[in-house]
Amino acid sequence: MGAVEDREPPDGITRHFTVAVFVVHAGHVLLHPHPKVGLWLPPGGHIEPHELPDDAARRETLEETGLAVDLLGSPGIPHDAPGSPRQLVRPEGVQVEDISQDPPHQHIDLIYFAVPRPGWRPGPDGLPQVSPTYGMVWLDADATSRLPLTSEVSAWVARALHAVVD
Repeated sequence: MGAVEDREPPDGITRHFTVAVFVVHAGHVLLHPHPKVGLWLPPGGHIEPHELPDDAARRETLEETGLAVDLLGSPGIPHDAPGSPRQLVRPEGVQVEDISQDPPHQHIDLIYFAVPRPGWRPGPDGLPQVSPTYGMVWLDADATSRLPLTSEVSAWVARALHAVVD
């Protein structure tokens, strides 16, 4: 009997677990024009084998923005007794996305909201400075309304900006 990851998907569709992190600060959200897919997206990416979703969300955000972040949300249950299972931050949402790249597959996206950890350096606009590597840009609601966002990303941006009041 092979390992679990060696099994063929019963419906023939390969699925990957991924994270998307909507980082919010002072009424702005971080997005970038993704070079592969040609869409404006938040920081995120694949959850590596044996990696926890929370850790993947923080790692992907740090790699793509240079910012350490705190994930927002609550654990499944507030439980921190010694020997108890570790509680992870519940994502704001979970969605399945069809990816048309060859070969076609699906992403199971865990959507998180986050804020920059204290200690960030201000950029010229006074917002947390981000690495230029991925073209991340701080955008307010007005600026995002002028971008060609998918309806899904637009809805998550609005929800994140509404939920995160700092």
